Amino acid sequence: MILREMTEADLEAVLRIEREVHAHPWTPGNFSDALRSGYQCKVFELEGEMLGYAVLLLAVDEAELLDIAIDASHQRKGIGRKLLESMLSLARHENMRRMVLEVRASNHPAIALYRASGFEQIGLRRDYYPAANGREDALLMGKGL
Repeated sequence: MILREMTEADLEAVLRIEREVHAHPWTPGNFSDALRSGYQCKVFELEGEMLGYAVLLLAVDEAELLDIAIDASHQRKGIGRKLLESMLSLARHENMRRMVLEVRASNHPAIALYRASGFEQIGLRRDYYPAANGREDALLMGKGL
């Protein structure tokens, strides 16, 4: 598996995964803005097939994981853990002090992955995410690097 820079040419495949795995996906504009703004936008591939991607914002000494997703057909195979570890390594390489992220309170598989990777809940954002029945809380999680 290789981790490489995301490009505009990747957006069709990225958006397919994004729409497949997120109930309220990012828009094409969100990804284009992240690319133009110089965020760390990465694609995880195996033999030319996109397995997943991640978007990381580096600010002063803190990295914020803004989006991460693995193609549904490749989930539950340890690929998400590898991608997360790659993003943690990237943040360490950039001398970040910690990584933070938000996750839907109902996303138990993601929460379990983050906890297994050393993240702890450091806050709660009430009614943060749009949901089918209104709004959903987000857990704010963090990990020292």
